[in-house]
Amino acid sequence: MGCSPTREWGWRISGLWLITGPPGAGKSTVSRALAGTFPFGMHIPIDDLREWVAGGMAHPLGWSDETTRQYELAEDAAAEIARRYRRAGFAVVLDHCTMPPRLEAWLARTEFGEPLRRVMLLPSLEATRGRNLARVVKDFDTAVLDPHIPNIHRAFAEMDAGGWEVIDTTEDTVERTVERIRALG
Repeated sequence: MGCSPTREWGWRISGLWLITGPPGAGKSTVSRALAGTFPFGMHIPIDDLREWVAGGMAHPLGWSDETTRQYELAEDAAAEIARRYRRAGFAVVLDHCTMPPRLEAWLARTEFGEPLRRVMLLPSLEATRGRNLARVVKDFDTAVLDPHIPNIHRAFAEMDAGGWEVIDTTEDTVERTVERIRALG
């Protein structure tokens, strides 16, 4: 039997969030900061789950059926982890970067057991490219993404925003973005 704040203390932290956007939008940084604002907060970066593959990892820049399979495994694992931590009373913030049609397909096949707050971070293309090139937390040279970012950014900008809160973070600090997300409810 696991420890559950809802059973033992009678309260539950509100919040199940998905943060998305193009590479360099600040998803992981903002998601971790958002999760940290709750007494019990969990950040689940889906890219990190994909990177647990030690042999045979399929990379998204050379998309294949194996890439699709590995993305779906990571997405489904993230959803299961989110459900488990929510049942234990944690606020959960998932962050995921995949093209909008894949993102919508995942959400259509996934049951979280409660409403999911959807937030898209969409700074300007120039800010996105600059932030991507300045990142030092990735295990690869993020410059390889630069030629792809205009198309990815456009895909997010043209995505049907129904059900999504779209936040232009071009001028925001991480703290300001978190404040804006928390203000959504």
